[in-house]
Amino acid sequence: MDAADEVLVGLARTVVGISTRAAAELGGVSLVQLRALTVLAELPDAPLADLARGVGGSVSTTSRLVDRLVSAGLVDRRPSTASRRSISLRLTPEGAQLLDRYDRLRLTELRAGLAGVPTGRREAVLGALAEFASAASGTASPERRDEGGESACFLHLVCPECGRVADEAPPTRCPGCAAELTGD
Repeated sequence: MDAADEVLVGLARTVVGISTRAAAELGGVSLVQLRALTVLAELPDAPLADLARGVGGSVSTTSRLVDRLVSAGLVDRRPSTASRRSISLRLTPEGAQLLDRYDRLRLTELRAGLAGVPTGRREAVLGALAEFASAASGTASPERRDEGGESACFLHLVCPECGRVADEAPPTRCPGCAAELTGD
């Protein structure tokens, strides 16, 4: 790994750690479920296939994920206005509130990190991060790019206890702390 790779991996680990800690503070909701809520906030009235693409899962796995979110009162499932044979998914007010709380928890930690940057460099750092986020949001793995999809979501591989990434497929235990990984 060169210096740029080390910075990028460090950034990725930091962001995953922040997201993992925020999810743990919410309690009872996984990172994959939070990713699904985020996708639905960006794509209101999304069909199941669009949500599956957004979370990087299969339609059948995403359907089970939606079942859990509906049972928790975080997502509403209703007939699609575009097709009588499909459904539309939408955040409930409770789902939107949970997602807002998750974002606020992450933002608190991100702001604390930014406060550690010298005042004169903060604008430059924010500008560079905005440019990076814009460039990275359009990236997709080569096999997914051919399908017109987005990058796959691998949050189900992240340990909610310590933030390490599982190295087995399908993941069952964290390689660092041995916590059980549920995969939802």
